[in-house]
Amino acid sequence: MCGIFCLLSLSPAQFDWDKTVYEHLKRRGPNSSKDFTVSGPNLCCQCLFSGHVLHMRGLLTAQPVQDRSGNVLLWNGEVFGGLPLTPEENDTAVVSERLSSCGSPSQILSFLSTLRGPWGFVYYQKAGDFLWFGRDYFGRRSLLWKFDAEVNALTLTSVAAHTSGPVNSAWREVPAVGVYRIDLKAVTETGSVTFEVYPWIHAGDDLLSTCSETTSVPSGCTAVMNQSGLALTAPVCRLNTSVPKSLAETEMCSNSHLSVKDLEQLLASKEKTDEVNGLIDVLSEAVRRRVQFLPFRIQDDSPPADDQATVAVLFSGGIDSMILAALADCYIPAHQPIDLLNVAFKLQEPKVRKESAKKPKKHKNKPSDSKTDGAESQTFSPFNVPDRITGKAGLKELQDLNPERKWNFVEVNVTQEELQEMRREHVCHLVHPLDTVLDDSIGCAVWFAARGTGFITQDNDQRSFTSSAKVILTGIGADEQLAGYSRHRVRFKTSGHAGLIQELAMELGRISSRNLGRDDRVIGDHGKEARFPYLDEDVVSYLNSLPVWEKADLSLPRGVGEKLLLRLTARQLGLGPSAVLPKRAMQFGSRIAKMEDGHEKASDKCTRLLTG
Repeated sequence: MCGIFCLLSLSPAQFDWDKTVYEHLKRRGPNSSKDFTVSGPNLCCQCLFSGHVLHMRGLLTAQPVQDRSGNVLLWNGEVFGGLPLTPEENDTAVVSERLSSCGSPSQILSFLSTLRGPWGFVYYQKAGDFLWFGRDYFGRRSLLWKFDAEVNALTLTSVAAHTSGPVNSAWREVPAVGVYRIDLKAVTETGSVTFEVYPWIHAGDDLLSTCSETTSVPSGCTAVMNQSGLALTAPVCRLNTSVPKSLAETEMCSNSHLSVKDLEQLLASKEKTDEVNGLIDVLSEAVRRRVQFLPFRIQDDSPPADDQATVAVLFSGGIDSMILAALADCYIPAHQPIDLLNVAFKLQEPKVRKESAKKPKKHKNKPSDSKTDGAESQTFSPFNVPDRITGKAGLKELQDLNPERKWNFVEVNVTQEELQEMRREHVCHLVHPLDTVLDDSIGCAVWFAARGTGFITQDNDQRSFTSSAKVILTGIGADEQLAGYSRHRVRFKTSGHAGLIQELAMELGRISSRNLGRDDRVIGDHGKEARFPYLDEDVVSYLNSLPVWEKADLSLPRGVGEKLLLRLTARQLGLGPSAVLPKRAMQFGSRIAKMEDGHEKASDKCTRLLTG
């Protein structure tokens, strides 16, 4: 993973770029930093490339990479398929070599279409003086853009900086609708920037139908569909839009009276279907790729210490993170720990209990054997939030699943004072240009969790701990594909399966702009890399191929009907009570929402991000 930056200046004058942005980029890529400038035709424009590398694959390769022909590549990605790589090869170097061999736009598009994994890139093609850039199909890596008319310059960057005033609103996320090309010769002639768009399409798609999605370009620039009719081939199959017959719907609704306890027995006894086995196959392989593709160590390098993890999981104890942890356990060497990162925001002590403060208390983070949240018999613990309770229960399940594995349950505890300080210093810049209450809540929770600083408890002994893992697995994509959100249940009740299918199609279509760019920026700020197994191309294609009623049955109660296929998968993998936990959003499970204004809506503009 890398922090990448490109400044296209339409004038030969030197332009000083924001040093705050530079520092943010260096935090993303702490292992190598390098700048490189290319002058355009007739020296009337110039490109400054800046690359900051987090060493994740093969041998360390500094960026930007310039080949013998003068082409320059900035690559923020991971190749998990489509391009053969040996353990010692770095994917940046191999991608550069392959792009160098491409002599036409169609060859570049064909190559990019074969890649599997997350990426964002900027590529200067010397032959023809073209500047290419874009994001993968899902937008799993951040790329922002803005055009500054005062200095006549276009900026592309992995991460920006929050500033006050009208300039602040200029940053936008590059839409993950395809890749873009700028003709630098035309820029020199016209003095303006035009993007040629090469969209992602499925076979049979109309190029013109994609054009409307590319209108969100920086002010002062223009986007046009490429005149050659060329496009990238979508890496996943189309969503199955089959709707069951009304008789089948009636039969499914007949189970709606069952209790969750009854449904636990139903899940335990249900036959292992082909669909469950198919999901285990593709998801297992997706996790394997993401936990085994790690930096190559030469013979003289010392291996990581046995007590240091290379992989961590954002962990709430919910079904999404439980399955990722269970599958990671299958592929990570037995002697290595796995870090389970669990974040909690400090609760205010209820007034009715303050009088009992003089009574002896358990340690504030001591595990509770009660399954209830806030039961009267419990001593108040300020970090005993719902995700902490389910996280500890999930830890017990994983320990039962593999007692030989060292599971580091990292309790990340955040006070309001630290939240405000870190939001002002870091998170407000990373979330930007997103600005809602939801972006603030999720951005802060993920930032603290990914930092991995807290403590672990072993043999009733607590000690401070900071996760050493560079790879962080996150469960994003499961809810979007398997109807995990409450809005999916509402849509199903009002519009049936046809409405639910439309809702799920919309979810993946907007996941790049709503979630992935933000999460990449937030996690990457710690010099760590987010990896998304549920958004592996093979996993998405498999789930897209299934009819919606095989993935979820929203006539059943919460905790079972949503993500039903994933719950069956969890049972087959040997997991227990976590398989029937209802969905709980991170901002509520971690209780960050309780720290802030309780009257806010998730979609409101967040003033805390504006003021820090």
